[in-house]
Amino acid sequence: MLDRQSRYLLDNVSVIVIDDNPHMRSLILSILHSLGVEKISDSGDAQEGYQRLQNFEADVLIVDWDMKPMSGLDFANMVRKDEDSPNPYVPIIMLSGATEYEHVLQARDAGVNEFVVKPLSAKTLFDRITSIIDNPRPFVKNEHYFGPCRRRRDLGPPEGIQERRADETAKEAVGQD
Repeated sequence: MLDRQSRYLLDNVSVIVIDDNPHMRSLILSILHSLGVEKISDSGDAQEGYQRLQNFEADVLIVDWDMKPMSGLDFANMVRKDEDSPNPYVPIIMLSGATEYEHVLQARDAGVNEFVVKPLSAKTLFDRITSIIDNPRPFVKNEHYFGPCRRRRDLGPPEGIQERRADETAKEAVGQD
């Protein structure tokens, strides 16, 4: 990890950490500091975290799923969809102890960029932050969804479907040069 990590200077990345468990929040803060992140704000609940977002220009949000009274999932929906959201485009990393695929899908559908299953490691958190940096995804907005494009990679057309992009052969067939 050190070779890869040495390519990144995360001292200018600003992060808000939102987790109602003070021990987990402390662990995340320690990991971020060890990765070189210097600008960090933290909160013990999602509503307070949303208020922090109003006054702290965050580059990344790290949010726990299982919080009360507002869950991390509700928080992500509010960041993405609320008219008063100060930054609906901010990348969100969701943390969860739940490993069910359905949780990942719900987080994705709420506009979460990355999903991390606990227990958390420094390498995993570093990988998710650098994934956001290296592979930014365009945002999609329609009547049912607003958030980063849910497609992780370009798979090309489904098998048996011909690509409709014009190639040299097609141009020649219609007499274009």
